[in-house]
Amino acid sequence: MIRLSFRVWPVSVESEVDRRTRTLLTSFGVLGLAAVGAFALTGARSVEPGPFAGGPHCTQVLAQLPDELLGEERDSVKGAGAASWGGGTIVLRCGVEPLAPTINTCMNVNGADWVLDEERAKSGGPRVLTTYGRIPSVEMAFSEDDLPAGDALVVIDKAVRDIPQQSKCIGLNET
Repeated sequence: MIRLSFRVWPVSVESEVDRRTRTLLTSFGVLGLAAVGAFALTGARSVEPGPFAGGPHCTQVLAQLPDELLGEERDSVKGAGAASWGGGTIVLRCGVEPLAPTINTCMNVNGADWVLDEERAKSGGPRVLTTYGRIPSVEMAFSEDDLPAGDALVVIDKAVRDIPQQSKCIGLNET
């Protein structure tokens, strides 16, 4: 009786191209994880600063803002003169350009005038309200329609009112 035995040796049939592809994919994976890790460590949301964001009034406004607004926690933000809550559902930017006289809706909240950017609101974008008659101006953006913007303006009222008022909204009958 004859016995045949076979030995199978592991043989690599991986080509040089396959090795390069695997190395390249591994590198991208490591870079991706590093980027995610860096964001997780900083957790900072990037917000475009207004042109006058670095001034002392904006520093005072930011110092007086709450850690929670409308039940949303304040986010870590990269950008001078900016604050954000709820993962960016509410964003405040101090130091934006002052508004020119407008016929857009203006509301007075405890002595601070706020103008609604009606065009952005009608186009389905965020609801944006900007102080009127204060330099620097403060802008609040609400990306969700169900957030009560008026309640948020009442909460941040004191911080904004510390910016001196130079003019105010007037009604059509006052022109």
